[in-house]
Amino acid sequence: MQTTEPSSGSERVLVLVKALPEVSDKYGETVCCAGITAEGTWRRQFPIRFRSLDTKFRRWQWIEYDWRKPKNDPRPESRRVQEDTISTHGSLTKSKRSAFLAPHIRTSIADAALRGETLALVRPKNLKFKWKRKSDSEIEEERESYARAAAQTSFFDEDLKALNPCPVAFFYQYEDLDGRHEHRCLDWETSATYYRLIKTNSESEALERMEFIFGEQYPKDGVVFALGTHSRYPKTWLLVGVVRLDEHDEMFLNFFDS
Repeated sequence: MQTTEPSSGSERVLVLVKALPEVSDKYGETVCCAGITAEGTWRRQFPIRFRSLDTKFRRWQWIEYDWRKPKNDPRPESRRVQEDTISTHGSLTKSKRSAFLAPHIRTSIADAALRGETLALVRPKNLKFKWKRKSDSEIEEERESYARAAAQTSFFDEDLKALNPCPVAFFYQYEDLDGRHEHRCLDWETSATYYRLIKTNSESEALERMEFIFGEQYPKDGVVFALGTHSRYPKTWLLVGVVRLDEHDEMFLNFFDS
């Protein structure tokens, strides 16, 4: 007997993704978030006006919220979140992360697409972290977009200033089972790392430090990419999360599962 998928409900999700803020004509400044439920199902949360939230959250934290099925997003993992219902419920300890995420790691984005998934984790190989300075026109366009979004805030959000665009774009070249890829990194935490470093370092020192963290340290210790399809271009995959995850723990789990 075929069951009908519910159109609303509540759920608990482990947060893995907070992408860079985007500007929506309807919602203003929003952040696309994503994670995996306690039952092991991917969920995409949108729209999240993160800086306006009463309850902030971070990666590896459990959140609970009420949701409705979106009318204009056919991706099965997508949920329209009622922001005022968000609550936090502790974090997943480091020792449990590999076991929890191992079943969701795919060999490639092509593998995920064949499974009908629009969100996936991929263990990248032969990584190369790169950065590129944005043009003046790109920065100005982003600045104007953030200013428009700030102007849309309600009376209660008046204290929210427009975001300052990051002057540098970050990229990853990597390999998966399907071949070689290059993606712009849309993980908010990557750009936030740049801003933290620039406070106490010159720009060249900050970028050199980022090349070490994301280009050497992360690959050495273990990293997975969280990738998701574009809402309007379903065959286009975006790099929305760079997640530190020990690789040797996953290999240990796979050995005893085989």
